[in-house]
Amino acid sequence: MRHRVSTLFFDMNSFYASVAQAEEPALMGRPVGVLTTDAPNAGCIAASIDAKRAGVGMGTRQDEARKLCPGIVFRAVKHDVCVRYHHAILAAVETVVPVHRVWSIDECSCLLMGSEQELPRALEIGAALQAAVLAQVSPALRCSVGLAPTRLLAKVAAGLQKPGGLHWLLPHVLPDRIAHLALDDLPGISWRMKARLEAAGIADVAALYALDPKRARALWGSVSGERFLRELRGETVVWPDTRRGMIGHGQVLTAGNKTPEGARLVARRLLVKAAARLRREGFFARSLHVGLRLDNGDRPGAEGQIKATQDTFFLLQTLDRYWENLAVHRPKAVNVVLGGLLPVGQETGDLFDPAPDPQPPRADLCRAIDALNQRFGQDTVRFGQLPPHRVPYTGAKIAFGRIPVAEDFLE
Repeated sequence: MRHRVSTLFFDMNSFYASVAQAEEPALMGRPVGVLTTDAPNAGCIAASIDAKRAGVGMGTRQDEARKLCPGIVFRAVKHDVCVRYHHAILAAVETVVPVHRVWSIDECSCLLMGSEQELPRALEIGAALQAAVLAQVSPALRCSVGLAPTRLLAKVAAGLQKPGGLHWLLPHVLPDRIAHLALDDLPGISWRMKARLEAAGIADVAALYALDPKRARALWGSVSGERFLRELRGETVVWPDTRRGMIGHGQVLTAGNKTPEGARLVARRLLVKAAARLRREGFFARSLHVGLRLDNGDRPGAEGQIKATQDTFFLLQTLDRYWENLAVHRPKAVNVVLGGLLPVGQETGDLFDPAPDPQPPRADLCRAIDALNQRFGQDTVRFGQLPPHRVPYTGAKIAFGRIPVAEDFLE
């Protein structure tokens, strides 16, 4: 029987901590915790393999991490450095096999073609990919590789052994090969979805695997449940393309910015970054939302529809108008979202405006400011006052599903 796989999925192991070790080779072999920011009470967003084995994970505070793992070393995350390593990894992988899709800063998939799909050959490619990253980027950067007929199964296979695993999954070994996993070990099953499945009498992966596809659709409340189950079984599934709907940035306020005025200036700063992205990525926005998280748990917000725009000046005026209606008391976090994105060229003027002008004169000024900041450095030209405390990487942080580009760090 010929065994064929069509998807190779690779997952960088403890990526943020591994980047810190690659930057400082003396840290290799030592437990490392990566912090959200260089502050006394900051929590970990990642940990090295050794630190994870001691119980350090996402959200672990520094004092607790030191108790769990004596000798642990902390480093603040450097988003621009991590993005640089991400691109170096992609370049190394491309010497072995083309990258088909980037899913996150540390996860990508490749499509195998022709004889590459034969399992022995696919395993050779997976091992060569791992070796290329180690040799061409850094010996600190290990990855796990999964091979399967679908992306979901390939991702599950990559997670079977960390660090440095190389595994495959095919229908003839399922569900036995993954029966030991918990339901929420499967990508895409949150704790809420796990609770819903358990309430329906589906307590383990084997029971999920045996589920009728139509029942999966009902449990998920959409066709995505049926698609998920069919991918888990190794069947070819066509997922619809997703359309970009918004650009948003948020920030947990530092001590120096935890005032109503500090929060307002942070919101303006975030909006300036979002507007620059609008222009760079070729969109107009048709709605604006601003939200807060307060010390008492309240989440006041304001939002509204706006004319299609890329104009930072207009957006800031709108933000200030929304802000006047917010009760801001002891703010902890702030976020802004530009929604209703419309690709440039698809915008239309106001039906009742006798002379609509989708490109007001200030659009050229905004683009000129963008160009000056890209050339001479962030905040060479500013849209008003900056927050009291400047936080590194404002609006240019790595997020799930989004990897900043070089321009993000200069706007």
